[in-house]
Amino acid sequence: MTRPSFGSELLRGRLRVDLLDPLPDAGLDADAEAFLARLRAFCTDKVDGRLIEREDRIPDEVVDGLRDLGAFAIKLPKEYGGLGLSGVCYHRALMIVSTAHSSLGELLGAHQAIGLIQPLRLFGTDAQKRELLPRCVREISAFALTEPDIGNDPFRMRTTATPTGDGGYRLDGVKLWTTNGTIAHLIVVMALVPPSESGPGGMSAFVVEADAPGVTVEHRSSFLGLRGLENGVVRLHRVVVPASRRIGPEGQGLQVALAAQDTGRLSMPAVCAAAAKWSLRIAREWSGVRVQWDRPIGEHEAVAGKIAYIAATAFALEAMVEVSGRHADAGVLDTHTEAELAKLFASEQAWRIVDELMQIRGGRGYETAESAAARGERGVPVEQLFRDLRIGRIFDGSSEALRVFVGTDALADEEGPAEGSRPFTPPPGFGDLAGHLSFAEATSAELARHLADGRERWGEAVAERQLFLGRVVDVAAELYAMTAACVYARALGGTAVELADAFCRQSRQRVAELRRRLRDNTDADDVAVARRVLGGSFTWLEEGVLDASIEGPWIAEPVPGPASGPNLHRTIRR
Repeated sequence: MTRPSFGSELLRGRLRVDLLDPLPDAGLDADAEAFLARLRAFCTDKVDGRLIEREDRIPDEVVDGLRDLGAFAIKLPKEYGGLGLSGVCYHRALMIVSTAHSSLGELLGAHQAIGLIQPLRLFGTDAQKRELLPRCVREISAFALTEPDIGNDPFRMRTTATPTGDGGYRLDGVKLWTTNGTIAHLIVVMALVPPSESGPGGMSAFVVEADAPGVTVEHRSSFLGLRGLENGVVRLHRVVVPASRRIGPEGQGLQVALAAQDTGRLSMPAVCAAAAKWSLRIAREWSGVRVQWDRPIGEHEAVAGKIAYIAATAFALEAMVEVSGRHADAGVLDTHTEAELAKLFASEQAWRIVDELMQIRGGRGYETAESAAARGERGVPVEQLFRDLRIGRIFDGSSEALRVFVGTDALADEEGPAEGSRPFTPPPGFGDLAGHLSFAEATSAELARHLADGRERWGEAVAERQLFLGRVVDVAAELYAMTAACVYARALGGTAVELADAFCRQSRQRVAELRRRLRDNTDADDVAVARRVLGGSFTWLEEGVLDASIEGPWIAEPVPGPASGPNLHRTIRR
């Protein structure tokens, strides 16, 4: 039976507040609270974020300590040795560890959100679950999908899984940017099986032992931020995998990958919410002690506006994580679209929050924490957060790709927009927030009409109108954030209502601008200019500067065959 979806209903023009409210209980029992307390104490006492930042590596003893706490198996059922705790508990755990150091959130998230645990729980056989899930309590897993020529388009995959004739497969290929790949014990590898008489072939998922013959970590990648991230290039050369290590049938690898991402997409909003909460604290404390023109800077209107934005948006981000997470745990709703909207909105707004925080901190925001501490001031790692958060708009589905995914799903919705208009009466108990829900309802109906008009105007080519679809989806994300903020505020009561009201007022201003640009924009002109740029019409503008790039191809052509260098896999004791 198809489960109802708030996100899908929103894009059909129906604001189904009744699907979100009342908010399910957080599901944090005594065991969950005790675990979170132990995790917080461990991160406070045993994790040196500055050391990770300096050495670009998470110490083995930190990984071992997280294992001992059960942090690698938070949601894994107890029957497999896990803690058996809720998704909400997992999200709160990510908020703790990511504020100790951002790489810790990626370590745990890559293992539990898209690593081996989720694909096995969703698609694995009973035998696979009994054999492999207990190993995930202490062993690290990774998910290998991306290749040098694959971003958000998995159909360009070149890694192959050739049947060996005895029921097994031989894997060959190169995987790029495999998070946890440099330290993993188990890797979920996506590969193409050629069609044959014995099976349909197609993209399929396999569990590969990281120490199997032919598996080589060729390169450990370095990035703008996320120091300590164990991410690299993994080569597979004639790696033999038995059929018992294929997850799901042949040809269903894409479904495995997408389902794993669906359940794990709330990890990024949780990390973003944590960053926003920390940013609020720093903005509040700093703006009260920094004096300019005889007043604390927080009393100046230019800074006050930034503080209000950070506070209101931090509340909305936490609301999206809590509302989406609680309903995902309850299992009554299909939260696929809500998770995509939350990831899109959270990554975009968190980046703006840290940018505003850097502006509030001024030169001290741009200075490293170590440098400030060496001068005798408090070392506040705003510049580190600035570097760490930027990737959120790119990985786990870039903002541009998510807008297209959500928009095309809405266009393909067979049910289509709601017919006609219906009176909307906000549910009781929302008080002054009811007007914001009425606004969201009216705007959602307008969005559905825009989608219908787009189909009529451009036909099937509407899917190529990515700027148009992007604005529709951005409005939908704002409306979901507004609704979640109202629902969460109603559940919390007190001053949360004031924050929800502030957020909704700010959101309505952004929505107004997006709606205006749906009608009045420069899209056609911009596309024409871009074509002229790509055609070389304006190369004269590029003259007079130097190019500091290191010479090489834009995209490395993967060369098949065995590894030509050392294996950089780092073994962390189990």
